[in-house]
Amino acid sequence: MNSLQEDIKLYTLLKRLHARSTAQNEEIQDYIAVAGSKSIAGTTSDMIAGRVFWQDKLVALDQDKAQFCYHLCRAMSTRKAVEIGTSYGVSTLYLAAAIRDNGGGTVIATEYESIKATAARAHFLEAGLVDQIDLREGDLRQTLQSLPHNLDFVLMDIWLPMVHPALEIIDPYLRPGAVIIADNTESFRKDYTDFFTYLKTHKYTTQTLPFEGGLEMSIKLG
Repeated sequence: MNSLQEDIKLYTLLKRLHARSTAQNEEIQDYIAVAGSKSIAGTTSDMIAGRVFWQDKLVALDQDKAQFCYHLCRAMSTRKAVEIGTSYGVSTLYLAAAIRDNGGGTVIATEYESIKATAARAHFLEAGLVDQIDLREGDLRQTLQSLPHNLDFVLMDIWLPMVHPALEIIDPYLRPGAVIIADNTESFRKDYTDFFTYLKTHKYTTQTLPFEGGLEMSIKLG
């Protein structure tokens, strides 16, 4: 089964959410042009200052990237995944659909903002994918302290200063051959410095894929 094509309820929901996310892009670009990218990659104070603006923004993973993650998870027979940065749950739906189509399992999803977590849960319910998703609300440095071993797949699309701490937390739980996907690694290369340093000093191989902004695919070797 390919839920992206055969599940009409999921297809309709994803189409609606991607359209809403795309419609917000111009406003986001205008905001970044004035305020810069500090609320994306700046200090904690910068992030807090930008919270009001970002609370109603889906900032969904681009559709082609999300579809790639779905098919990659299907090809890997992924049963256990972690999503670092859920927002309104768009990319979570792709991962959960892949896991359901693989026979079942769980996406452990993380979201700091309660407004977004509430909206994401409603989307999971609407899609009929609640049983495949464990949404953990709050600071991931606390919510990810308990994880299953032999994780297959990780998607990182979050406030950039949290990427490296998240990697340090999940690394011991990844199986050899596990894949980490990180978004916008070309657009924000400097802000991913600690992430790339960690990969180089641990057993990973990595490649930047030619999606808009860069999509990093890293594989744990052992």
